Amino acid sequence: MQQIVFVRNVNAGQRGHPSTPDLIGAFVDAGFVDVWSFQSNGTLVVEPPSEGTTGPADAVDEAMQALAARTGLEREAFAVRVDDLVRILAADAAGPTSARRELTLHGGAVIDPTAIAVTSEASHRRCRIVSTGPGWAVLENERDRESNATPVVERITGAPATSRGFPTLQRLIAKLG
Repeated sequence: MQQIVFVRNVNAGQRGHPSTPDLIGAFVDAGFVDVWSFQSNGTLVVEPPSEGTTGPADAVDEAMQALAARTGLEREAFAVRVDDLVRILAADAAGPTSARRELTLHGGAVIDPTAIAVTSEASHRRCRIVSTGPGWAVLENERDRESNATPVVERITGAPATSRGFPTLQRLIAKLG
């Protein structure tokens, strides 16, 4: 089952960031097959190692260890199955403001979007939480071309997170066909 991986804090080609070949190589080193990069922001499409090996989350962690061994750069990464991504986008991409939405993958618990501390933090950073699930949240920014989801989710969960905009993810799904 194909997965989409968001590697946190990547701008491939920039000094101090892993290169695309290093990212792909790290996942191959960890046993992933059919690995390819989408854009230069650390978004990868991967086929996890075969059944009977470590679980998908452990395999992603192994890939990040391989990346550190290759480059000396430590990064976090989070994965979502393609069918789950399609479902999330289908549920939350409708309407004229969908271009301001971001999917954030994180290592924390399910976020309660009705909790006062959660709504307050989101409002403080000019966004709102649209929906949440295990290891993910969809946030909508108040303004076009803003990206506030990652700091909001990191502050709420106390754990690393990384986000991709809905337009990017819709292009990715279209490319997957």
